[in-house]
Amino acid sequence: MEADWRAQCAELAGSEEAPAARYNLVVPGSHCPQCKTPLRAIDNIPIASWLALRGKCAHCATRISARYPIVEALTAVLSAIIAWKFGLTWQTPLALVFTWTLIALTFIDADTTLLPDDLTLPLLWLGLLANLYGVFVPINEAVIGAVAGYLTLWSIYWLFKLTTGKEGMGYGDFKLLAALGAWMGWKALLPIVLLSSLVGAVVGIALIVLARRGREIPIPFGPYLAAAGLIVMLVGDRLTRWFVPL
Repeated sequence: MEADWRAQCAELAGSEEAPAARYNLVVPGSHCPQCKTPLRAIDNIPIASWLALRGKCAHCATRISARYPIVEALTAVLSAIIAWKFGLTWQTPLALVFTWTLIALTFIDADTTLLPDDLTLPLLWLGLLANLYGVFVPINEAVIGAVAGYLTLWSIYWLFKLTTGKEGMGYGDFKLLAALGAWMGWKALLPIVLLSSLVGAVVGIALIVLARRGREIPIPFGPYLAAAGLIVMLVGDRLTRWFVPL
C-alpha cells in the first residue's frame, strides 16, 4: 500500500520513482527481521521452531517476538473450532478463509489503524458468492446484510462528524461490517455491533484510565468487529434468536 501511495504521489508530482522491490506473500521469503538472513525450512515450522530456538534468531540470536507463535497458535485453535463446528461440509473451507482473513485484518488494524481494501472487499464478495447458494444464509439476507452493514457505520460516522467536527472511524470499518453482513446476513448485524461496541468501549476506557492513553489517540475498531464476527459465526444462532425479537 505504501509503495502504491508513493508511486501515485510521484505520478501526480510529475516525477519518476524507481520501481519498488517486489513485495507480497511469497517474495521476500521468511527471514530474520534483524539480520535479514533467510530462514531454513526447519526454522520456519509454526510454534515448534520458535520454541526450539528459544525465541531467538538461529543466525544472530536476536530476540524474535512472541507474537509469531501466539498468532500461529490462535489460528490453529480457531481453525480447529471451525472444522469441529461445520464438519465435512462446504461451510468449513469457506469459514476457514473467513477466519484467517479476520485474523490478518485484526493485527494489521492493530498495528496501522488500516483495514486494506485488498482484504475487506474480496471478503465481502466471497461472502455474497457463497450465499448465492445459501451456504450460510439466503442470498436476500446476505445482500441486505452487506448494504445495512455499510450504511450503519457510515451513518454513525457522519452523525459523529456533523456533531463534533471530527472523524470517529475509518471507511475500512464500514467495509468490514458490510463483509460480515454479507457472510451472516442482516440479522447478525445487531449482535456484532453491540458486542464490538461494548468490548471496544471497555478496552478504550481501560486504556485511558489505566494506561493513561490520550483521548486523541485513535483506537482501532476493526479487531473488535472481527472478534464479534467470529463469535457470531460460531454461536450466532443463539445470539440472533435472543437479539432479533428485542
